[in-house]
Amino acid sequence: MELSELKLICASNLIRLRTAAGLTQAELGAKLNYSDKSVSKWERGEAIPDAWVLTRLAEIFGVTVDYILSSHDAWVPPDQEDEGPQYSRGMIYAVAIVGVWTMALTGFVVLWWMGYIYWQAFFVGLTASAIVYLGLSLYFKRTKNLQYMLAALVLSVFVLIYVLTLPYGNNWQLFLIAVPAVAMVFLVCNIRRRPKRKKPAKP
Repeated sequence: MELSELKLICASNLIRLRTAAGLTQAELGAKLNYSDKSVSKWERGEAIPDAWVLTRLAEIFGVTVDYILSSHDAWVPPDQEDEGPQYSRGMIYAVAIVGVWTMALTGFVVLWWMGYIYWQAFFVGLTASAIVYLGLSLYFKRTKNLQYMLAALVLSVFVLIYVLTLPYGNNWQLFLIAVPAVAMVFLVCNIRRRPKRKKPAKP
C-alpha cells in the first residue's frame, strides 16, 4: 500500500469516527493537545498522525490503531438518536439558565411578600447557573473551556459563602483561599499525559 493511499484511508476513518463521536475538529484537537489545523490536515489526507497520536485516537474512539489505518468499505456508523426533531444546544443552555434565574427571582419575590428582603437569592442563582452550565457542557461533551467553567464555579461558590456569612461579619479572608483554589483548577486541567519513552534495545 502506498503512503498516499494510507493517508486517505486514515483521513476517511478519522472523519467517520470523529463525527460519530459528536466532536468538532477543535474538540478532538484539544483532547490530543493539538490544534484544529493539525486535525484538519489529517482529515484532508495531507499528513498522517504519528504513532503516539494514533494510539491516543484509538483510545478516544474505542478502536484499535489497525482499525484507523485499515479500509472499511462496509463501515456502519454507530446508532445515533437522529430520529425525531433536533434541538439547538444553545437554546437548551438558554432555557436552563433562564429557568434557574426564574426560580431565584420567584424565591426573592415570595420572601418579599412575606416581609423578608433576601437579596442573597440572586447569588444562589449565580452558583446554580454555573453548575447547570457545567453540567450541560459535560453532557454535550463541550469541554474545550472546561477549566474556565470550573474556575467560574469555584469562584461563585466562594462569593456565595461570603454573601451568606456577611450578616455575621465581613469575612473577606475567604477570597485568600479562593485565589489558590482557582489556580489549582487551571493547573489540574492542564495536566497532560506524556507518551512513554521506549527504552533502547539492548545490544
